[in-house]
Amino acid sequence: MVNETNDLSSAVSNLFDTAGKLAQQQVEILSAGVKAVAQSAEPLAKTAIDLVGSASNTIGQVFQSAASAIAPKK
Repeated sequence: MVNETNDLSSAVSNLFDTAGKLAQQQVEILSAGVKAVAQSAEPLAKTAIDLVGSASNTIGQVFQSAASAIAPKK
């Protein structure tokens, strides 16, 4: 009877140990995923900001060229 109790206790202990390890691995995977997304978002945001800056410069140059073409010559 004592041996059966020890086997059951050992099985329950192993079950909880395995469940704890699985939960820890899931947290680590989630953490790694968040880190990867953050690392890939940084260069993407920089590129988007550079693109907006270049587009605004181009639009400004277009307006300057149009204004100089329309303006009366002295």
